[in-house]
This record gives sequence, structure tokens and C-alpha cells, in this order.
Amino acid sequence: MPEPAFPRNLPDERELLLEWLGYLREAVLRKVTGITDDQGHWTPQERLIPLLGIVNHLTHVEWRWIDGAMLGHAVHRSDAEFSPGPDLTVARAVAAYRERAAKTDAIVRAHPLDQGSISGESVTLRWVLLHLINETARHAGHADAVRELLDGVIGE
Repeated sequence: MPEPAFPRNLPDERELLLEWLGYLREAVLRKVTGITDDQGHWTPQERLIPLLGIVNHLTHVEWRWIDGAMLGHAVHRSDAEFSPGPDLTVARAVAAYRERAAKTDAIVRAHPLDQGSISGESVTLRWVLLHLINETARHAGHADAVRELLDGVIGE
């Protein structure tokens, strides 16, 4: 998978934030490229989140913050998202993450960045986007470590 272009310095703040989020999403997805489903569930000495757990968690994080906090839909959090069962395959996890990313991007483009949360959180859509960028960046680093320990693959 070719490395995506580094985010540009776009004048539109919304597009700049979405470009950074997209860049980091792809960094995470590059870590599951070429692995088997069994490798996706592997953790070193049961100490880190498996690669599929990272992708699954990030999918749920976007859903909770965008659909839950920003749009007011009922959402929940479960520690099970970090260690998904064997029925979650690499293909399904990647497809769900890409689908969620497209929904997130569409919702972000349809609302003002200074829109406050409907769910009572005292945050704006801008804050939520920055939080998603932070969360995705942290887990991209986590995925780097897991993949290197799994099979020695390093790099972005």
C-alpha cells in the first residue's frame, strides 16, 4: 500500500482537520495490510491491544463522538471493542472503519465547527475533531508497536 501524501496546509480549517484525520486513519490501516485474521487478533504476551482491536476501537470512538456526543444518538462503550471475537476479520474491520470514516466526514462537512454537542457534552465539533485526531494518532503509534512485535514490519 503506497504511503499517502502528507497533509497539505489547507486554508479551510474543516478540510485541514479532516485531511489530518484521514492521514492518521490510513497510518492505522497500513498496519493491518497484509496480515491474516489470526495475526490481527494476536497480542504480545497479552499486554497490548491487538491490531483488530485498535481498528475496531477507533471505529467505535468515531461513532460515539460523532453520532453520540454531536448528534445525540444513543451510544455505549464496551471494553469488548478492544478484543473483538474471532468473527471480526481484517476485511470486516477495515470495511467498517472505512464506512465509519465516510460517515464521520460527511457529518463534519454538514455542520459548523463551532456547533456544540447535542448530548450535553460541553464541546464543539472542532474539539471533537481534534480529539479524534489525537485518539487516532495515539493508536497509530500503538499499532506500529504491535505490528513490529508481530512480524518486524516497521515504518509509517
